[in-house]
Amino acid sequence: MYIAVEGPIGVGKTTLAELLAGKLNGKTLVEEVEANPFLPNFYRDRNKYAFQAQLFFLLSRYQQQKELAQTELFSATLIADYLFAKDRIFAYLTLDENELGLYEQVFRLLDARIPGPDLVIYLQASSEVLKERILKRNKDYERNMEEEYLEDLVEAYNKFFFYYNDTPLLVVNTTEIDFVKQPADLSNLVKEIRSIKGGTQHYIPLGSR
Repeated sequence: MYIAVEGPIGVGKTTLAELLAGKLNGKTLVEEVEANPFLPNFYRDRNKYAFQAQLFFLLSRYQQQKELAQTELFSATLIADYLFAKDRIFAYLTLDENELGLYEQVFRLLDARIPGPDLVIYLQASSEVLKERILKRNKDYERNMEEEYLEDLVEAYNKFFFYYNDTPLLVVNTTEIDFVKQPADLSNLVKEIRSIKGGTQHYIPLGSR
């Protein structure tokens, strides 16, 4: 089984991917965010560095997915902390018209060559909660992230997944959930993952039932 965990910055994608890998006896595929040399400059001047940062992410994610398809995809349960198709969310949010046209040409060439997941887990949270989590993890280049950008990103993610139907989708609102401190909710989530058949479903924590 190949699962992709998605959601905006600071929502807890990598943490949940690692927890699920432990529960499902699987492996993780973690996006190499820190390897992007344009990212610190992007947060200082989005207009100037958006295209460089976006293209680096696109090619880096493609290389990861290509290597994955050639090696481990069909030999173990795999949980990734990103969905390749989500790259376009950031592109449409940050690139100008000419950059976007070039980006789309490259994206379409690459997207057709990589495997898709069996399930996507979409993690939601309000921009206020995300800001708190981002500040808590204390990454230098994220400290000056504009509130307006974060709000736009949350809206763009919600819009993308509202229309998403490429795979089964499990939507999880993490505003009041901490899977690290609430292991019962994590176990319940695993049960839902194993039983999901298709379409879009919403996860309801045990304590809310």
